[in-house]
Amino acid sequence: MPTPPVLISVAALLPLTPLLPAATPLAMHGVASNTAEIPPVVTPPPSPNMAQLPFEKYTLPNGLEVILHEDHRMPEVVVDVWYKVGSKDEVAGRTGFAHLFEHVMFQGTKHVGEDKHFEYLQKAGASNVNGTTSADRTNYFEVVPSNQLELALWLESDRMGFLLDRPGFRETLDNQRDVVKNERRQRIENRPMGLVSKVLPEALYPPQHPYYHEVMGSMEDLSRASVDDVKTFFRTYYAPGNATVTIAGDFERAHTKELVEKYFGPIPAAPSAPARTVPALPKLDGPKRVTMEAKVQQPQLFISYLSPPSFAPGDRELDLIANLLANGKSSRLYRRMVYEMKIAQAVSASEESQKLASNFEITAAPMPGHTLDELLAVIDDELDKLRREPPAPRELERAKNQLESDTIRNLEGLQPRAERLQSYNYLLGDPGFLGEDLRLYRAVDGDAIQRVATQYLGKADRVVVTVEPNPDAPIMGRVKK
Repeated sequence: MPTPPVLISVAALLPLTPLLPAATPLAMHGVASNTAEIPPVVTPPPSPNMAQLPFEKYTLPNGLEVILHEDHRMPEVVVDVWYKVGSKDEVAGRTGFAHLFEHVMFQGTKHVGEDKHFEYLQKAGASNVNGTTSADRTNYFEVVPSNQLELALWLESDRMGFLLDRPGFRETLDNQRDVVKNERRQRIENRPMGLVSKVLPEALYPPQHPYYHEVMGSMEDLSRASVDDVKTFFRTYYAPGNATVTIAGDFERAHTKELVEKYFGPIPAAPSAPARTVPALPKLDGPKRVTMEAKVQQPQLFISYLSPPSFAPGDRELDLIANLLANGKSSRLYRRMVYEMKIAQAVSASEESQKLASNFEITAAPMPGHTLDELLAVIDDELDKLRREPPAPRELERAKNQLESDTIRNLEGLQPRAERLQSYNYLLGDPGFLGEDLRLYRAVDGDAIQRVATQYLGKADRVVVTVEPNPDAPIMGRVKK
């Protein structure tokens, strides 16, 4: 993530007047634009007893998608931009570019000076400014007082349209390569068992799969990448037609549309859309076990299964299975391993959903005097039970209620709502899928849980990584030969 992030309390700052120059960069650029002709998409009336996120979606002529979500309860607004590019879009020998741009995008443009992006927003009373990169997408966002919406839109449009035109781009690129290398040291090399994040995907996916390499990429690839390589990547993936701007919060809709058109409308469309292929869901040839050691205090067990992509059949059921196994003290694995047998200090399970393929993961740490193989045996026993018979209706209902309440509670903030709209839009093309999503979770029955557990959670379809303490090993860990 960019350094340093801006985290200020809006409550402690008085709203300031907009910092926009009298003549904005895009207006100065002299590019004409037309009002969008594509009709907007508006959410249908909410279904009874089903949560909804009201929105309007429309598309500018240059291909930029815009999603509006109004909420006037607080005088603040979120501008959240998703670029449909992540580490999955990188090729061998050119990895790490999406994460590199997460840093470069904060360093200035043709019209915004070095390190001025954060300064503008800080002076305007921003409460949260950052960016994140995943395998599937990169996002940039700012939460600002509602009277600073124009500033946020100008800054986002300016780096979309004029990032490569800044003076000294080569020097900025070289500087941010070093920043990324330092981040790697902090997040992987100096993090306990940090190497697991590299070992697991390389064991799960074949080398040609988009998810094979780490999101942060190869430092060697970044070091030898030319300025032309990096600029080509930006021109391919950071165009309006490969992006969505979501605005959520306290704004006036008609005026906001005018501002979006003013700042984003003149940015030219890319000559063509990025070429993409969708690989088949990979399948392991058999079970894999990777033995590691690290300079840590206690052993750790990681179990990962290949699972269906986000929203594909089985993905929703695996979310519920993770809840049944390890969400709360009454969950199967926690109750048995931590409370009853007292052989584990902690256990967790999750369905890590992604666009092309997902991973179902279970992690556990033993109590002193107990082994990772003891934990693995109990986990296998509980998975066998799920494969043999469906969960009781009451147990499944508890998991559904927990998942739904967690979802609704998470949507109290504007930023999570913007992210939810973005996610549904990117993965399904429908920002308003929340109600249907919750309905489909409610519709999952015990037979579906049993069927999906049998299909995806078999012993032959997983990677098991064990990490044992060794004071002479690197803290990040190493694979034992």
